[in-house]
Amino acid sequence: MLSARSAPVIRATLPIVGAAISEVTEVFYRRLFEEHPVLLRDLFNRGNQANGAQRQALAGSIAGFAGMLIERPGDRPDALLLRIAHKHASLGVTSEQYKLVHRHLFAAIVEVLGEDTVTAEVAEAWDEVYWLMANALIAVEARLYREARVAEGEVWRRMVVAERRSEARDAVSLTLRPADGGPTAPFRPGQYISVQVELPDGARQIRQYSLSSAPGRPHWRITVKRVADGDAPDGEVSSWLHAHARPGDVLTVSAPFGDLVLPPGDGPLLLASAGIGCTPMLSMLDQLAGTGSARPVAVVHADRSPADHAHREELRALVDRLPGATLRLWYETADSSSADLPDGALIGRADADALDLPDGVTAFMCGPLPFMRAFRGDLLRRGVPAGSIHYEVFGPDLWLGRD
Repeated sequence: MLSARSAPVIRATLPIVGAAISEVTEVFYRRLFEEHPVLLRDLFNRGNQANGAQRQALAGSIAGFAGMLIERPGDRPDALLLRIAHKHASLGVTSEQYKLVHRHLFAAIVEVLGEDTVTAEVAEAWDEVYWLMANALIAVEARLYREARVAEGEVWRRMVVAERRSEARDAVSLTLRPADGGPTAPFRPGQYISVQVELPDGARQIRQYSLSSAPGRPHWRITVKRVADGDAPDGEVSSWLHAHARPGDVLTVSAPFGDLVLPPGDGPLLLASAGIGCTPMLSMLDQLAGTGSARPVAVVHADRSPADHAHREELRALVDRLPGATLRLWYETADSSSADLPDGALIGRADADALDLPDGVTAFMCGPLPFMRAFRGDLLRRGVPAGSIHYEVFGPDLWLGRD
């Protein structure tokens, strides 16, 4: 909780800092990478730095956290920051790195706003905000490391590609087994791992991929969609995996993390996905089918076309194994004619109004942000409480701080 001394200062300066926060984060990253270029090369996503998405996510998290301290002082910060903590843990972020971020972030605030605005009183108040946020993250990340049974930051292990399969146009699955011959680590259906690859320029870039099958097996599976952006950095890792990952190759991957997970119990579920966002849903469905679950499950998937729909037949087979499950498919286009559409599939945008949503349904979404924003809005309009709608973002979370 923010101190009584700092609260009025933050309330007074939040509009000023909030208006300049995007410029502040831009200067912050410039200063950070000038002093520590290895962080851009080996830790931060170069694509998200190039397109500004990471700056937007950082700005949103800082402004959102400060606003929460002022407007909702009784809220626990864990709820707002849990997703960030999982992402940090999957990258092996350590508590010491928060000191480095603090130094460059506050230098950026002074550079952008000027010393006349950032007085000693203002600096002290925002310093308190930063360390409230940082210490909350550090505490959650420490818990995640303990649960993963690894030391702080020591999340990496070597795994062998046991099998590679084409799952759709521009999507391949990679089955992984531990290189040391040991068992796979446990995970919860819906979680992801980070994959680190060394690129031709020597950079070790990291991306996250959902585990697309159920836990408890001697192997893991990820499904990688190639991001075809030409020479842009966004597709660096996916393109490398498509071009180079073959059976027998060894990959460096993290322990599993992620907060979009299958809930226990027998309450009704809605699993809504688009594109490669189907992967965490496959893991949940695989777990439900493997345990003989009879809980009601509405499965919704949207894609460009049937040919672009990764794991299409597997999805239908899993739904068919669940007595309480239904499947609705929407595609932007058929592959050549309406005859190419799977039975029951429709052309157009996924429509929540076409679904039977029972009371108490818990919704999970994964896919491109435009799909999730539209579908979430439809669910809210249908009366599904905001607290019952959960999501996973493949990339920086630009929803942080929003209800």
